[in-house]
Order: sequence, then structure tokens, then C-alpha cells
Amino acid sequence: MSISTVPQRAGSARILMVDDNRSGLAARKAVLEEMGHRVTAATRVEDALEHFAKTQFDLVITDHHLTKVNGVALIGKIRDTQSNVPIILLSGYVDALGLTEPSTGADLVLSKSANEVTNLIRAVTRLLRPKTARKPPGSLKAAAKAQSHAKTPRR
Repeated sequence: MSISTVPQRAGSARILMVDDNRSGLAARKAVLEEMGHRVTAATRVEDALEHFAKTQFDLVITDHHLTKVNGVALIGKIRDTQSNVPIILLSGYVDALGLTEPSTGADLVLSKSANEVTNLIRAVTRLLRPKTARKPPGSLKAAAKAQSHAKTPRR
């Protein structure tokens, strides 16, 4: 996928990206910056945690395989300090390792593949989308029923 085909996003999010593979990190960073996001990149877990302590991030993206500590451990440390930040975990071994959202603490687990860039763009866009308040299921029916009872004449 060409970087020029990356959809532009209104506004910019602060994203922390962690990967000890400098080439992969640079490529993903370029794609997200093309979308208008401000990306802080870290190749070491220690640096990532230092950045995280100093800056409020809207999203964290981490590789699973990191030097010394894996991405799941990093997610745990981040969740200990800020539980509501969305996190994406990337791995080339999602199926082999049985990596899932519940088992990793990530909001989304993505497999490194030929479709990785497309899937990453979609995931980032979805996780950064503002949450809208929804009415509970059936609330429209209850409101309509209450309204119809109000209109029914009493005898």
C-alpha cells in the first residue's frame, strides 16, 4: 500500500509506538504521521515507560516481541498507571502464541501480515473514534410505549 493512499484524519492523536525493530517502527511511524498523528517512537521498554510517564497518549501500539520484556508485560505496566488508554498489540505469532485481547490486556491484537498496514490504519481509526453515548437497548420502545399511554384517554 502506498503511503499516499492513507486516509487523512481530522485532528491529531498522540501515539506511543514501541518496537525494537527499527525498520518496522520507522515504517509504521511514517504511515501514522501521514495520517496526521504525532508519534513518539521507542525501541526500548524503559524509554517507552519514561515517555508514557511524561506525556498523555491517546493510543499505544506495541510489538509483542521486545528485548528483555514482552509486549504483554509492557501492557500490564501501562494498565497499572492508566487503565483507559487504548492499546494495540502487534505480533507475527498471534495464532501460534494464542494471543487474544483477554489474554494480553490489549484492546486489539493484530497479526503482522501482508495486510498489516491496512489493518493498523483501520484499528487506529476505530480506537481513536470518539465514543458516543448510546441509549440502552429498548429505550426507544419504552419511550414510545410511555408516549402512547399518555395519549390514550382514560375512561
